[in-house]
Amino acid sequence: MATLRVELVAADRAVWSGEAKMVVAKTVEGEIGLLPGHEPILAILGDGEVRITLEDGAPIKANAADGFLSMEHDVVTIVARHAELA
Repeated sequence: MATLRVELVAADRAVWSGEAKMVVAKTVEGEIGLLPGHEPILAILGDGEVRITLEDGAPIKANAADGFLSMEHDVVTIVARHAELA
């Protein structure tokens, strides 16, 4: 099964990175869900929760604000001024 390579980065440090099967994040236009094979996207993050679902179904939750997310070739990059694991 295909997976996503996820990088969650705050302005001053890497917060989390690894393989996941799904990422859900709040953008300024609403919530977006990303699965392997999703078309390339660039979006501005809204203040809120980022939910990362690992391959075994375990959830990772983080709070992120002031940044963006991008996805291309099953690589999701989330860069935020403020980000921390919940």
